[in-house]
Amino acid sequence: MRVALFVTCINDLLQPRTGQAVVALLERLGVEVAFPEGQSCCGQPQFNTGYRQATEPLVRRFDRVFHDFDHVVTPSGSCAAMVRDNYPRIGAKAVAEGRCPELADAAAAAAAKTYELTEFLVDVLKVEDVGAHYPHTVTYHPTCHGLRMLGLGDRPRRLLERVGGLELRELPGAEECCGFGGTFAVKNEAVSAAMGADKVRNVRATGAEALCTVDNSCLLHLGGTLSRQGAAVRPVHIAEILASTEGNEW
Repeated sequence: MRVALFVTCINDLLQPRTGQAVVALLERLGVEVAFPEGQSCCGQPQFNTGYRQATEPLVRRFDRVFHDFDHVVTPSGSCAAMVRDNYPRIGAKAVAEGRCPELADAAAAAAAKTYELTEFLVDVLKVEDVGAHYPHTVTYHPTCHGLRMLGLGDRPRRLLERVGGLELRELPGAEECCGFGGTFAVKNEAVSAAMGADKVRNVRATGAEALCTVDNSCLLHLGGTLSRQGAAVRPVHIAEILASTEGNEW
């Protein structure tokens, strides 16, 4: 099995420890992980802003960089959803316009092998107890792309429930958007901030020490709100929890 890490822009630039945690976790489970240095942005910001054709070179690049791998694993429900859901749409639209007939094949190949981390663990490796230990109270926020586009369901929760020492606390209004939404947070700043404040109010009501998601983009949004409120709750990506072991916490 040849597995590649697609670390994503947010993680590479702002949260590199998450990518390191993914590698540590997968290697602990016996998976050999490669990191192709030619990887770049998946194109989600361009596509979501309406620049579909500007995204097409990134679809080709993704297919080229990850072509020889059996699986591509990413610690981002958002970017995984971009590849899995939107790449095929981009390819099909280009073909319908009489352009780039090879783009549909590239998009389909990329979509077929790309997995969000918890999907890969549960669906491909068939494991839920990854040998993690994290002695803290945690509440889990299911991010929109993971919940609605990927259909992650209870996979992240099943993994968290088997972490030694972890107490999982229910988050009120868990399925409500946190307000980040990528460029939405820039174009609709006031609405985004209000949604974030609502989510953080529910997070703080749980009394949990840590807030966990599968997307660092949402964690950055919520973490900023928590910080401005002086809350003690710390944002943590699920990969960092699952990579933690007794006496060695990420």
